[in-house]
Amino acid sequence: MIEIKDLHKSYKMGSNSLHVLKGINFKAEAGELVAIMGSSGSGKSTLLNILGMLDEADSGEYTLDGVPIKNLNETKAAKYRNKFLGFIFQSFNLINYKSALENVALPLYYQRIPRKERLAKSMKYLEMVGLKEWSHHLPNELSGGQKQRVAIARAMVGEPKVLLADELTGALDSTTSYEVMDLIQKINDQGNTILVVTHENDIAHMCKRIIHLKDGVIEKDEKVKQVRASQYV
Repeated sequence: MIEIKDLHKSYKMGSNSLHVLKGINFKAEAGELVAIMGSSGSGKSTLLNILGMLDEADSGEYTLDGVPIKNLNETKAAKYRNKFLGFIFQSFNLINYKSALENVALPLYYQRIPRKERLAKSMKYLEMVGLKEWSHHLPNELSGGQKQRVAIARAMVGEPKVLLADELTGALDSTTSYEVMDLIQKINDQGNTILVVTHENDIAHMCKRIIHLKDGVIEKDEKVKQVRASQYV
């Protein structure tokens, strides 16, 4: 599903250059639930940006579902993102003046799906995350956990190949974090491929594999016995 070969990325900082990714290699098969861990400056955000086609590597290869991801202009990158990827962010990134239902439907609007069809499909995904009754509420009327559930429904509604979650529990308390991870695990149980960037050890162990980044290289890549979040919910 995802294959990265010898990925390098540097950023110019005045007259100097900061080498952030220093030859990253890994594969993620379809249906995996992978945590990417690392301290600040380890390169995990840069890696996620490249995986999400928000940035491009200086060298190396990135293949997603058999498609080489390279030399993308913004139009093509946006098309590929819409086709392949769903994003979940720590800060939810919901539009405050749109209802939960309208927020979930947004990716389908960009796919030019007719309004009636996209609202019906969005309601289905809101129901999946347990928020059907809250569909017409605005984000400021929702709790942090509910906002993240809306964000998960929005990420899922386009039926992407891969979900990319960036610190999805970072703004939540422990109980709500485990509820969100319970939902993520159930989505993964259905065969969805999910990559979770996190600095929280307990959240990482709710995945099936942990990639440890340090100073731009993979320090360790281990399969772990998955802790089911449901036991804490």
